Amino acid sequence: MSVSTSRPEPAVAVVTVDFPPVNALPVQGWYDLAAAVGTAGADSAVRCVVLEAAGRGFNAGVDLKEIRSSPGHEALIGANHGCAAAFSAVYDCPVPVIAAVHGFCLGGGVGLAGNADAVVATEDAVFGLPELDRGALGAATHLARLVPQHLMRTLYFTSRTVTAHELHRHGSVWRVVPRGGLRAAALELAREIAAKDGVLLRLAKSALNGIDPVDVRRSYRYEQGFTFEAGLCGAGNRLREAFGRQDDRQEEGKAP
Repeated sequence: MSVSTSRPEPAVAVVTVDFPPVNALPVQGWYDLAAAVGTAGADSAVRCVVLEAAGRGFNAGVDLKEIRSSPGHEALIGANHGCAAAFSAVYDCPVPVIAAVHGFCLGGGVGLAGNADAVVATEDAVFGLPELDRGALGAATHLARLVPQHLMRTLYFTSRTVTAHELHRHGSVWRVVPRGGLRAAALELAREIAAKDGVLLRLAKSALNGIDPVDVRRSYRYEQGFTFEAGLCGAGNRLREAFGRQDDRQEEGKAP
């Protein structure tokens, strides 16, 4: 399990997340991701960052098993702060960030992709927030950057997913490509961006963040307050335990 950084091209950094089996990140994983993106963006030689993942899907959100197995609210608070740090690192990265999404992009994955500057996705990619089924709230802030307001609400209330092709029609996914062509497509876009003047790119990123109509950091932290309230009133724990039992049964069914 790791977050690693590579430099396939002189001005492009690729941050790769690898937390088998489904890239559901533990608390420390979110902080590691935030640090990797921040370090890449702080490098004056880097003009674009690509965020990708290994394995079956881009990101399945937080590691609910860690939260379920931890006494009290320490893990839940840690996940809240870790996610906020990672999402902010993507948004505040001094240079453009491209999310290269394959397979599932759920919960925290939507937070990462929604805060990215561009999204390239595979034909099998799906995006969604199953938060109401998992005993949590959050990342509607970021889903609203990918789809129109009423669609965001419908997806949120139903826990349904939306495909990469649908997001492409909404204009929030730049390209939809076969699974095997994802990295090449992301690097192609990164190369085009990185060809611009480095100083102007950083100024442009800062300027575009400055004219955003919504403060994504504050609005996401506002949402997280309701996640904690759901935990205090018992609804969050009840749904997480139910999901955990379902997940355990599925794992038992896979056993030889």
